[in-house]
Amino acid sequence: MRKLQSQGVHHITIVGADRQTSIDFWEGVLGMPFIFEQPNLDNAAESHLYFDPGDGRLITIFTNEDRTGTPDRTPTDPGCVHHIAFALSNATFRQAVERLDERGIDHSGVKDRGFMDSIYFKDPLGLLIELASYRFEPPAGHTHADVLFEAHKLRVDQGDRNILPIHVADAIENLVLRSRGTLSENRAPANPYSFPSP
Repeated sequence: MRKLQSQGVHHITIVGADRQTSIDFWEGVLGMPFIFEQPNLDNAAESHLYFDPGDGRLITIFTNEDRTGTPDRTPTDPGCVHHIAFALSNATFRQAVERLDERGIDHSGVKDRGFMDSIYFKDPLGLLIELASYRFEPPAGHTHADVLFEAHKLRVDQGDRNILPIHVADAIENLVLRSRGTLSENRAPANPYSFPSP
């Protein structure tokens, strides 16, 4: 028996409202370029819109001109999608509350997640959307997942409830120590400012 090894998210497809509402939300609010459209090949009554969320992968939306928006939250029963999170740069994230407010979009405000910050709001059909911004950049040659995997191990070893900024900082240092060589005989922390008193 062998695994079917994934190499990333190919696309996510969402049942949307009508065509224009979908374009206005995914491109007009979230800035995802609308890159192509074709019929839903499994349902002739629907169209299939494709958007680029910023990493070259795809968010696709099934639209139907008979569907309208609703303020009701989508189901959160087991097996249902709870929310979808999209990455924002720190610069854009710092403007997110203001930009949602100017549109009159109800939101959670900034939530502290320790290693990232989040803001939550609903799309026009009640799906919870998260805007997320990491508080760190991974060292060259590593991913955010590499850092979080290492930070998780540190968190567990220290008995902490969740990942904190110190776990992230120590995780980055550990990854650099393991992946970068040095000519130094001792890589321990040092104090080059220990001058003799006058």
